[in-house]
Amino acid sequence: MTRETLVLVGRSPVAPVAATHADRLRDRGIVDEVRVATYRSEPAHELRDPLSGVSGDRIYAVPMCFAHTHATLRDVPRALGRLPGGVRYCDPIGTSPLVTGAIHGAAGGESDADSLLLVALGNSSEDHAREAAAFHADRLRDEYAEVRTAFLLQSPAVECARYTLEADRAAVCPLFLADCEATTEEIPKRLEVARGGLDYAEPFGDDPAVTEAIRVAVERERVLAESGTASPGTDLVSNARAVATDGRGDT
Repeated sequence: MTRETLVLVGRSPVAPVAATHADRLRDRGIVDEVRVATYRSEPAHELRDPLSGVSGDRIYAVPMCFAHTHATLRDVPRALGRLPGGVRYCDPIGTSPLVTGAIHGAAGGESDADSLLLVALGNSSEDHAREAAAFHADRLRDEYAEVRTAFLLQSPAVECARYTLEADRAAVCPLFLADCEATTEEIPKRLEVARGGLDYAEPFGDDPAVTEAIRVAVERERVLAESGTASPGTDLVSNARAVATDGRGDT
């Protein structure tokens, strides 16, 4: 019988949220073991110890972040490439359609405004965050008269967002799974939240809908694995494993 392990992997601030989901998923018994592995800034090095005890015939790895970054596309796969068995690397959990409900719940729990501003980290060289934010924004336009997106590291810039909103009052939802420097300092400062008119929500990451999104991601990869089908994520890890073991990578 195939022994399966799930690893929830992300930056250090997401550890408490990941632990909450891990407990829920253990109670559901969707795999034999659920682990949490976090890093501060250099996953290729810092994940060595957290992943050292991970084993299984099939290992599912779910990035606990909103969208792909340089780290999740390159360094995290390198770290996962050291694991034994078959590694099935899922998309970042923030891109799941189920997360739309979590975002709506976070924003609605803080404000009854008819306008919504979604703020993500972004990336000046890649569009993963922009595409994910746009996906959720489109799905939320049935719930709000106005939905806009803004980013810390790409355009449209968050510091300009207040002046593009048509409404005098709006809910603001940071597209992060957990509080970090960006959500507690950078975004409120650049939006000038203290001026009023913007109802700033908490990150959406501990919502039960996110737990369900993780479960669905695992089920999808299980179906692909049992049919012998690769996925973009598994290819990332396979390629990283080859680099890490050829004498030139981080072994």
